Amino acid sequence: MYFKNNKKNSILAMPYLLWMIIFILVPLCMIVYYGLTDKSGNFTFENVLAINTPEHLKALVLAITLSIVATIICLILAYPLSLILSKNKSIGSGFIITIFILPMWMNFLLRTMAWMTLLEGNGVINTLLKFLHLPTINIINTPYAIVIGMVYNFLPFMVLPIYNAISKIDNNIFEAAYDLGANSFQTFLKITLPLSLGGIISGITMVFIPALTTFAISTLLGGSKVLLIGNVIESGFMQSYDWNLGSGLSLILMVFIILSMILTSLTDSDEEK
Repeated sequence: MYFKNNKKNSILAMPYLLWMIIFILVPLCMIVYYGLTDKSGNFTFENVLAINTPEHLKALVLAITLSIVATIICLILAYPLSLILSKNKSIGSGFIITIFILPMWMNFLLRTMAWMTLLEGNGVINTLLKFLHLPTINIINTPYAIVIGMVYNFLPFMVLPIYNAISKIDNNIFEAAYDLGANSFQTFLKITLPLSLGGIISGITMVFIPALTTFAISTLLGGSKVLLIGNVIESGFMQSYDWNLGSGLSLILMVFIILSMILTSLTDSDEEK
């Protein structure tokens, strides 16, 4: 019976394994191959070391900076909201969570292009400011616009894991803490924050990585004035058709992804203990 179940599980897992091989493993191997070879197929580290050029290094540093800023803003917005919603479990809280999830059903590019309409010189926001006889703002094609786009698109990925982590905390733990004389601030520091750390780490990972690798947001909201490492890689593949350079720079970004996965794994291991 045991062997029959194993055989059945193996058969059921075959489509998923086939999907992983074709759409994950094969493209990953292609990127590693192109990134570590030149156009003649000879082994080289030049594509990876191209990150040291001033323009590429500037794009990487700017991408990391904006990603960190967007992640911090998402955390500041998401944690209090998740805390409030988890403490007030009602139809209203479920409706608010639905509002955060609802934009994710819309196309990513359409959501970002909507912000172009809002932030451009003659956009909705400036039109409203002019109507109110207030100074207009000019943040389109600037890093500020890119951060706004990142926060808007990736905020749900911060809210959901934190909300789930806080919701799973047993209320009896809080009652026990209050019975032992702890106030609300002490309860937050000693119970809520440590027990929700896994959700925080997951949220940071789910926001920082796509923000670091994005090129659509920076292209639409930053224009040609703000160049991130994602734009450099996209240009290497789609414009100059230099797959070797694009793959080499992609390997640099993969280092950040691997580090975030290690950090998440270590956090999960600590919680299990």
